[in-house]
Amino acid sequence: MGVGSRQPACRVRRAACAAAMRSPIGEIVVIARDGAVECVRFVDATLNDSSASGPWSFDDGSREVCEAVAQLRSYFAGELSVFDLPLAPWGGRFQSRVLEEVRSIPFGRTRTYGEIARRIGNEGASRAVGATNGRNPWPIVVPCHRVVGSGGRLTGYGGGLWRKEWLLGHEGGAFLLARDSARA
Repeated sequence: MGVGSRQPACRVRRAACAAAMRSPIGEIVVIARDGAVECVRFVDATLNDSSASGPWSFDDGSREVCEAVAQLRSYFAGELSVFDLPLAPWGGRFQSRVLEEVRSIPFGRTRTYGEIARRIGNEGASRAVGATNGRNPWPIVVPCHRVVGSGGRLTGYGGGLWRKEWLLGHEGGAFLLARDSARA
């Protein structure tokens, strides 16, 4: 099921399962419910948004939570470049299209907000792309850190720009080449 795909409204929501893990960029919490990952959050970021609504408890017994943690660990170890996790429905049609496009950015590459807007057929929507990217409930998994400003500028990241720079460096991304050539 794609990012943001809608589920029937009559579904009963169960309590969510969550697990915290340490990473090179700080502690991360993964929350899953009803067979899908609802969100991935940095502990110092807020968990008090609609994608992480309670009730939830720390219980890493959920298959989805365990798989998400395992894939994140593999990513940080340099062994994984594409995540394969079931993601909970989020956002409307526009947000879904944006995050599907973001999800398609190859490991180690970047795209600008304007490029994403053009790729989804809405050239004038780079600010709306940025707003959607900033609300992405699955950072790292849906690699919003790979979206940069025009000319390759490092701009906004909900987890902090230092994390975005670390993630791009971890991937050996084109961002570093663009940044280094701009300084020369």
